[in-house]
Amino acid sequence: MASADSFGAKSTLEVGGQSYQIYRLDAVTGEGLDVASLPFSLKVLLENLLRTEDGADITADDIKALAGWDADADPSKEIQFTPARVIMQDFTGVPCVVDLATMREAMSDLGGDPSKINPLAPAEMVIDHSVIADVFGTPEAFERNVEIEYERNRERYQFLRWGQGAFDDFKVVPPGTGIVHQVNIEHLARVTFTREVDGELTAYPDTCVGTDSHTTMVNGIGVVGWGVGGIEAEAAMLGQPVSMLIPRVVGFKLSGELPEGSTATDLVLTITEMLRQHGVVGKFVEFYGEGVSALPLANRATIGNMSPEFGSTIAVFPIDEETLKYLELTGRDAEQLALVEAYAKEQGLWHDPAAEPRYSERLELDLGEVVPSLAGPKRPQDRVELAKAATAFDKALADYTDEKAKTASLTLDGEELEITHGAVSIAAITSCTNTSNPSVMIGAALLAKNAVEKGLQRKPWVKTSLAPGSKVVSDYYEKAGLTPYLDKLGFNLVGYGCTTCIGNSGPLIPEVSDAVNEADLAVVSVLSGNRNFEGRINPDVKMNYLASPPLVVAYALAGSMTVDLFEDPLGQDEDGNDVFLKDIWPSPTEVEDVIASAITSDMFTGDYADVFAGDERWQSLPTPEGNTFEWDQDSTYVRKAPYFEGMPEEPEPVTDIEGARVLLKLGDSVTTDHISPAGAIKKDSPAGRYLAEHGVEQRDFNSYGSRRGNHEVMIRGTFANIRLRNQLAPGTEGGFTRDFTADGEVTSVFEASENYIAAGTPLVVLAGKEYGSGSSRDWAAKGTALLGVKVVIAESYERIHRSNLIGMGVLPLQFPPGKTADDLGLTGEEVISVSGITELNQGGTPRTVTVKVEPAPGSDASHGETSEFEATVRIDTPGEANYYRNGGIMPFVLRNLRRG
Repeated sequence: MASADSFGAKSTLEVGGQSYQIYRLDAVTGEGLDVASLPFSLKVLLENLLRTEDGADITADDIKALAGWDADADPSKEIQFTPARVIMQDFTGVPCVVDLATMREAMSDLGGDPSKINPLAPAEMVIDHSVIADVFGTPEAFERNVEIEYERNRERYQFLRWGQGAFDDFKVVPPGTGIVHQVNIEHLARVTFTREVDGELTAYPDTCVGTDSHTTMVNGIGVVGWGVGGIEAEAAMLGQPVSMLIPRVVGFKLSGELPEGSTATDLVLTITEMLRQHGVVGKFVEFYGEGVSALPLANRATIGNMSPEFGSTIAVFPIDEETLKYLELTGRDAEQLALVEAYAKEQGLWHDPAAEPRYSERLELDLGEVVPSLAGPKRPQDRVELAKAATAFDKALADYTDEKAKTASLTLDGEELEITHGAVSIAAITSCTNTSNPSVMIGAALLAKNAVEKGLQRKPWVKTSLAPGSKVVSDYYEKAGLTPYLDKLGFNLVGYGCTTCIGNSGPLIPEVSDAVNEADLAVVSVLSGNRNFEGRINPDVKMNYLASPPLVVAYALAGSMTVDLFEDPLGQDEDGNDVFLKDIWPSPTEVEDVIASAITSDMFTGDYADVFAGDERWQSLPTPEGNTFEWDQDSTYVRKAPYFEGMPEEPEPVTDIEGARVLLKLGDSVTTDHISPAGAIKKDSPAGRYLAEHGVEQRDFNSYGSRRGNHEVMIRGTFANIRLRNQLAPGTEGGFTRDFTADGEVTSVFEASENYIAAGTPLVVLAGKEYGSGSSRDWAAKGTALLGVKVVIAESYERIHRSNLIGMGVLPLQFPPGKTADDLGLTGEEVISVSGITELNQGGTPRTVTVKVEPAPGSDASHGETSEFEATVRIDTPGEANYYRNGGIMPFVLRNLRRG
């Protein structure tokens, strides 16, 4: 649809003999409208509104509200943001394609045209989450892991190849290429996007939403984009704008330079700690000031990547010379570079280090104050100075064991060994956060070289792995002659993908696993990732630490978190002399010299020349054809989604909730990792039993992530994390609850849910602060809905999960300010009713609803008294209200497309 263009913003920009249609920001003028001083990110949103103004969903008043933005006001104005593209990884992407395939059939059932179910915004998927570090420490590790990956995932990959052919504007980057966010910044991101609109070549800022919360990595190159749930991404692919409130914007001023010995990882952990303490959930964070110019692009991308760990929606850097240098290095052509520069300067999107845009809040950091750091043992914001890491570990250990002196004996390769609490069982260079950053990757390889030359070895109980974000890393390691040193320490290439950071660490060394479990040791992982939540990395590992790649190598040498890397030796050289970390730590000059000599633009153009074609394995997969997918009823990987079964053409009225029971009562900081199925599938779990009943051998169970296209597996794994503590079933850990259809006996969450659904009893989840923090896992919301949960009542929510709950027709409520479930006397045994929801049927959204709490028959809950409290309705925008009225975002989109 052509823009209504109320401000006459439509204009042309000539670049290198090519004419582009643009929408000029400086055309927006008037009393109280000050575009020039807007933050970079809001200028990008303003252009979005100018270009998509239609007089209905997006009006001149919306544009004025953004141009006249009051930096100090709380967010209240809703706008409709239309991203230029959608980016996905395979774990969240497969269910997206399953849903689209199912929507085609549902559209036919409603008498509509199934071809309307097609991406209207370009959608790109990178298959990067399926490789598991099963084989490690050998030259064959990469090839063998890829073979195993294809054996496990053949059905999924065939399905995705069908999708690539069946849907327009949908491209798939095959396995073994790289991590989605690194492929995004190195190849897919345009910074300035071009597309034919109504016959005219239009240029506009590249923006995106992605099905991974770390989509924000692309913020480092001046692209406004963030993670959304898979359900929101599907809507964006189908042309639905993302409904959002104009956010508060936090300006983060940088000055100075990083000191010697401190890395980009140390910087990002420092910023994570600062922003978590400040409080930026739901806000935009934007970096500015003289220090931005001194920050290499790779460091900016590392910071952008960690935005979900701060809690902010984005963490963006404006466009400048450094952006252009990076685009040139990564093989973007001269025409694109010229367009990016000309467009950014014309629209006021080029960084001026001396400018001070108007911000809602401000923070400042002198880069010179950053010190070497770790984060752990269970949250990325819990920064620990490296100099104090051993002491901090000893203090944290008290939360995991009462017996600090425990040891375990084991034999490895004929050698008798002893390990104790704090033994490093996994040392993994993994995850897009750092593997996109040549300074820390080359730093790690040089540290390995220095260590090998001093005669040091990794400790034998450490599982080591290297999973770079793209093939370019291997190219520059080879060119610099550094690969043999990493190999010598066991850091052989295991795959190009997101491995340990998402729980695809593979099993520990078997003897180590046996010893750890027998003695119940609190062993640790050290990884260069962005997430270290409980139960995420490996089921045998209780404590997890985030660190820079060089420190990952150092801890593989040390073998224990009890080693003080500043005071204790890492080992001895051939003459028996102690070798300390300072003896092998590479200088910044050494690192920069290798970067300058080993990394070339040709590496990027060569590796990405035919990125969508794939290797022989990919190309030889038999691929189904046709407009609709032929579901295999025996498939345990890909099954038709149940969301549209019996869906009427018009939504039924919203009803209040009567006679609900509590499925789970949870504490603070319950993450989407606690809720969503992730990691390995255990044999004795409901999901394991389901697979066994369907003829799948345990060795072929694969991970939950790989089976996200099968709702039967995923429902059974929802709320089944081994570290989940349900206060309704005290003394248990994992996916257990009490089933009040069976006299309150303890059973699995899934089995209890089945009984409640059969009895027609709606379910409630009670939770504490920061409910749903972590990755944008759509299955955390899908699984919740399919278990029969109608309402979640929490003290506070993380942005994406709250939105996803609404997208699945689950009502998010908030306890009264300052009150908890315990304050209100809730034990989880009560019968709960919610009234006032029906106000939604009149087109409004109630600010609060009444929650009535009654003692269950035969129980002494709430001392036998009925009580009530007012809960805040966390449906924050009119768009979200529409989704909830329709039973979720997918039925809403389907009905709209059917009518249109």
